[in-house]
Amino acid sequence: MSTTTPSPAASTTAPEAASAASAAPVGLARARTYLVKTLGCQMNVHDSEHMAGMLEQAGYVAADAAHAAVEDADVIVINTCAVRENAADKLYGNLGRLARAKRARPGMQIAVGGCLAQKDRAGIVDRAPWVDVVFGTHNLDVLPVLLERARHNARAEVEIAESLQVFPSTLPTRRESVYAGWVSISVGCNNTCTFCIVPHLRGKERDRRPGEILAEVEALVAQGAIEVTLLGQNVNSYGVEFGDRGAFAKLLRAAGAVEGLERLRFTSPHPAAFTDDVIEAMAATSTVMPQLHMPLQSGSDRMLRAMRRSYRAERFLGILDRVRAAMPDAAITTDVIVGFPGETEEDFAQTLRVVEAARFSSAFTFQYSPRPGTPAADLPDQLPKAVVQERYERLVALQERVSLEENRAQVGRTIEVLVAEGEGRKDGATARLSGRAADNRLVHLSLPDGLPAHEAPRPGDLVTVSVTHAAPHHLVADSALVDGGAFAVRRTRAGDAWARRQAGADDHAHGGTDAGCGTPQPAGPVSLGLPTIGRALPVA
Repeated sequence: MSTTTPSPAASTTAPEAASAASAAPVGLARARTYLVKTLGCQMNVHDSEHMAGMLEQAGYVAADAAHAAVEDADVIVINTCAVRENAADKLYGNLGRLARAKRARPGMQIAVGGCLAQKDRAGIVDRAPWVDVVFGTHNLDVLPVLLERARHNARAEVEIAESLQVFPSTLPTRRESVYAGWVSISVGCNNTCTFCIVPHLRGKERDRRPGEILAEVEALVAQGAIEVTLLGQNVNSYGVEFGDRGAFAKLLRAAGAVEGLERLRFTSPHPAAFTDDVIEAMAATSTVMPQLHMPLQSGSDRMLRAMRRSYRAERFLGILDRVRAAMPDAAITTDVIVGFPGETEEDFAQTLRVVEAARFSSAFTFQYSPRPGTPAADLPDQLPKAVVQERYERLVALQERVSLEENRAQVGRTIEVLVAEGEGRKDGATARLSGRAADNRLVHLSLPDGLPAHEAPRPGDLVTVSVTHAAPHHLVADSALVDGGAFAVRRTRAGDAWARRQAGADDHAHGGTDAGCGTPQPAGPVSLGLPTIGRALPVA
């Protein structure tokens, strides 16, 4: 069931709205441009790829880099997060800025989707009446229809489904990368963590069938990808819907065996459901990378019980020990929450003890903030902000020290780096390239002096270098500048695919297929009801 709540789109004047609604079909003039802005987790990033894919199938074109940088597009979609305290502030900050742009650009449309849209619904239009479309996590497929309906009716369109309407992986996808891709294996979550609103917004876990997942992995590899990350709110509970507790380990082995795939990753697992068969599959499958993101949240057993995290600190550390016994070079990252209601100094000390013992390569650290709609928001003993801040700073200082020590242990190692686009913001100034090592550490690498341009590695290529320096959040590999230092480029199918895209010879927007990607579908009727710009649409 879905709810539709029309509201006036107040920021567009009546003449502008009428002009936008009665304009000649855009397809006869120029294609409307779009920009999707993503706030939040990897699941949101992948959802944004689906939003972009649907818009392109409907006839929109992506704003070029110069216009995207200044948020200059006919349609701007904000894919929101509701997990962090400042999520709403970020959304309304973006919307306030876009209101000014919209006044200067008649006919511009703003759409809001994602978790905060699912949670706040028509309240977004009440607070920001210049928004044209609001849609939820369960009905990504309605975006192009709602945009056209809002243009035609000159009013805001709000449609929030209460349950999953179309499995996202069946939707068209515009992949941001040709050399690496996300593959969703499930949506939703069956856990009841008291601090988390995701189950309420994403629903109960829904698992895809293994054959569909493998078909999507194969299709990505066929298009040039050499790295795939399996996504789920709780990936290692995969199989619960069809009653196979060993399904995730089997999936790792099967996906890792896809010909042409070189790197397989997954995120995020839950410690309570993390079993030894998964560790065995990771160690036995050469394409599964020596990397694991394992959320801790707290090192205090008392806090873990209050959070409804069904594991304890010693079990958590035992998992890490077994992973490292099977994969000695594994880099393990985590999430930690500071200042959960009722947390004492002793509870926090237990967290520091576990973080010290765990030797995480890095950690995502969060100050607890009440999220309306979660059980923890109503718990007594909410901590003062000053206390939470002080503990947070101590945790960050500890993890920074551990990260630096762990990264310094990498100095002298020879590693293979998958060159990426946009990983190193200072690459232009430092004349380095950036990418990820097998263990997912960020690496900035130098090229040999005088290397011909046609021999330089491209995004998607693999470069063998030696680590020369370390910092808490990255490694530096300047071995190419050292006489006799390690440097070798392995040009890959992924680099070739990147080069084709740069030359405009390869489109990375894909029509909906059973696998969720693949070659664009032939022109004709679209089974999901996605409109093409200029097509007549039902009027609400």
